[in-house]
Amino acid sequence: MTTLNLAIDGMSCGHCVMSVQKALRALDGVDVQQVLIGSAALRYDPAKRTVDDILNAVRDQGFEPRAAANA
Repeated sequence: MTTLNLAIDGMSCGHCVMSVQKALRALDGVDVQQVLIGSAALRYDPAKRTVDDILNAVRDQGFEPRAAANA
């Protein structure tokens, strides 16, 4: 598993958090650690998901994510 921290622009409330959290949890191979207004921390299996898959899932919810750190 690889750790990925996201900065997410456009989030402003608890509904935004729930929307992003639900979208990320729906992705096979992604383990959501925490979603807060403006950020998300997760672990993912690179054999099942790419960073682009994860970023696109957040974009599909109407937000603009960017990888803050990758370890």
